Amino acid sequence: MAIPQKLFCRQILLADGWASDVVLTIGGDGRILAIEANAARLQHLPEACGPVVPALTNLHSHAFQRAMAGLAEIAGSTDDSFWTWREAMYRLVGRMSPDDIEVVATKLYSELLKGGFGHVVEFHYFHHAVGGRRHADVSETSLRILRAAQSTGIGLTHLPVFYAHAGFGGTQPSEGQRPFLHDVEQFLTLLDMLNPACAAAGATLGLAIHSLRAATPDEIRAVLAGERTGGPIHIHVAEQEREVEDCLAWSGRRPVDFLLDEMPVDERWCAIHATHMTADETARLARSGAVAGLCPATEANLGDGIFPATDFVGLGGAFGIGTDSHVATTVAEELRLLEYGQRLRDRRRNRLSGGPGTSVARAMFDAALKGGAQAAGIGNAGIRVGARADLVVLDGNDPFIGTASGDQILGRWLFATGAEVVRDVLAAGEWVVRDGRHKNEDAIDRAFRDVLLKLA
Repeated sequence: MAIPQKLFCRQILLADGWASDVVLTIGGDGRILAIEANAARLQHLPEACGPVVPALTNLHSHAFQRAMAGLAEIAGSTDDSFWTWREAMYRLVGRMSPDDIEVVATKLYSELLKGGFGHVVEFHYFHHAVGGRRHADVSETSLRILRAAQSTGIGLTHLPVFYAHAGFGGTQPSEGQRPFLHDVEQFLTLLDMLNPACAAAGATLGLAIHSLRAATPDEIRAVLAGERTGGPIHIHVAEQEREVEDCLAWSGRRPVDFLLDEMPVDERWCAIHATHMTADETARLARSGAVAGLCPATEANLGDGIFPATDFVGLGGAFGIGTDSHVATTVAEELRLLEYGQRLRDRRRNRLSGGPGTSVARAMFDAALKGGAQAAGIGNAGIRVGARADLVVLDGNDPFIGTASGDQILGRWLFATGAEVVRDVLAAGEWVVRDGRHKNEDAIDRAFRDVLLKLA
């Protein structure tokens, strides 16, 4: 165990608000031992090189998809959509080995850290080889995710995904989906195998149901009855209009209504996307206690639609942000696009503020911090005693950041600059990013370049 360290912060966003001249004491286990506000700057103490804010949780990641970012932007027809993009993703899956998955995840996780995220929730459904051939160790690809997180320093919540069918009502899966598939017994065995591995890696274990179209209600109930993780439960729901139409044709109900009617949705759950909801569904999801998992850059890239965030938040709903297919990898891009989507739809400004005179950047940041931690199953969010020391130091030498104070800092970061002002990142008490570079950046980039050349 490392020895405790101290850090002097001129400005820092603590769990109870902004504070000045703060000394943080971080224990050898990577958690915050003490917070001393209005402290004198002692000459021997290291000082953060700019304002300090908590790192956010990225609540939705498919790490392997980072390898195809930017390559699906070639028009196939005027009807390109999620469903045509998905075929390109299946082709990528057919060419990737467990080694490739680890390399791509490692690269992604280093980028997420540099983008202001300190924890990632990996929604992991790439379990098998081409054609569904099982690896000798059925947990092989999950173990690669654990290693990628450990080598980069990012915190991890690992969600193996149950996936069994191609469409509502238990339709047969396609060839491209075979690397994703389990039956209930196989899936529960995988969860049991991963429990000690996640504990050893310091990761939180939960589970995910891919979607209502990929698992029958009876299968979902059997998974929930047999799982013993105690961790988060995530599911894609109502991402595309076609999904809503198909769910109505199959069940007579819309996806969010069906999910809330049939499943024990509560604070453990995270509804990923939930883009297409009626006003009643929006209110029901907000009341359920579940987190809405929003991925604005991916949702925009796929042409999925705009989440009803103003209504949902107004009803007390909790949300967090993720980067999903990783066409973007930064806190600033996701939160900025979340707000801008609401503005474009409503033709009004500052849609997700807390009310007159409040900062929209602060309101979104606080909500995403809290909702992300809930969705990751990692307890209370923010810079507080006992919390994991996941800190982002913004560049105090940047004119935008260096001349701002309080909530202006978040406004400048999220709306005027971006990842370029994320200077240093502390993950579990270790400096993993310095001067905008990950500690293993050169080796990570060399390995990633080799994989991209192989997959080309």
